[in-house]
Parts: sequence; C-alpha cells; structure tokens
Amino acid sequence: MFDFSFARRYTIYYIEIERIIVKMKCPYCSNPDTRVVDSRPAEDGASIRRRRSCDLCGKRFTTYEKVETIPLIIIKKDNTREQYSRMKLENGVIRACYKRPVSAEKIEQMVDRIETSIFSLEEKEIPSSVIGEMVMDGLKDLDEVAYVRFASVYREFKDVNTFMDELKKILDR
Repeated sequence: MFDFSFARRYTIYYIEIERIIVKMKCPYCSNPDTRVVDSRPAEDGASIRRRRSCDLCGKRFTTYEKVETIPLIIIKKDNTREQYSRMKLENGVIRACYKRPVSAEKIEQMVDRIETSIFSLEEKEIPSSVIGEMVMDGLKDLDEVAYVRFASVYREFKDVNTFMDELKKILDR
C-alpha cells in the first residue's frame, strides 16, 4: 500500500493509486466517464495540467491536479491571528521594490523561496516576525534600497539614528 506519511502538511485531493480512481465529471454534460488525453506539469511546476475528453459528448476540457495546503495562521505583533496570504507577502515586497530595477520575475522567485521556507517549517502557526526576517534577508540580497525601505516600516524606525544604524549594517558588509 502507499505511504502517506510524507503528506503531513498537505492533503491530496485527487488520487489515482492502484484501484482507487476518482472520476472527473464532464463540465458540459456531467458524464462521469472522461479520459485523460494529455498530462504534463503546469507552468508553475507545482501542479499537473490534464486535458480530458468526454466519452459521451466528445468535448474537451482542462483540469489541474495540485497539492492543497492546510491553512497557515500568522501571529501578528499584537497577538492577533490571521490566515497566511501570499498576496500580502507579495504586495509588501513589491512596495519595497517600487521604482527600483528589480524585475517582476526576481520578486516572484524571492516570494516563492520565502513561501517554500515558511511551509517547510511544518508549523500550523508562525509569528509574523519570522516571515519579516525572511523578507529582509531576501531583500538584502535583491536590492539594498528595497531592503532599507522594508526595514524602515518593518522595524518601525522611530528616529534618524535607528535608520542610520541599519544603513551602517549594509555599508559594513
């Protein structure tokens, strides 16, 4: 039998193993008998794209098979909790990189790395400070101005001296 221990944080919602087959209904005629015509990794590399054909009406459609993650809870500075949002992480990095020579592709790669690190911790709840430090480490390598912008908001600089201390850390590298 198949060992599911690897999937501690993930639920697989479409499985074809030995005799366990989940049938995919045709979205046009609701016929349960469809067959896979083509199967390949999707563009994001994290899912599988399948082209299917209905045996009854003959129409084709596309389905995506991917791992579904268990919701991750972020513990904020004031101890409130909210569900993890990739979009919120992405927007913070984009704001820090505003009008900087950083491509959207580089930002996407950085967010992917951070997200992978977050989920590899295998925790149900993570303090926002852990994510903030990951973002700062990523921005430090990506763009120093974006790093200082993010740090000024994240670390809540109260005066010029704390701002200068952070700049000195960068200059001493």
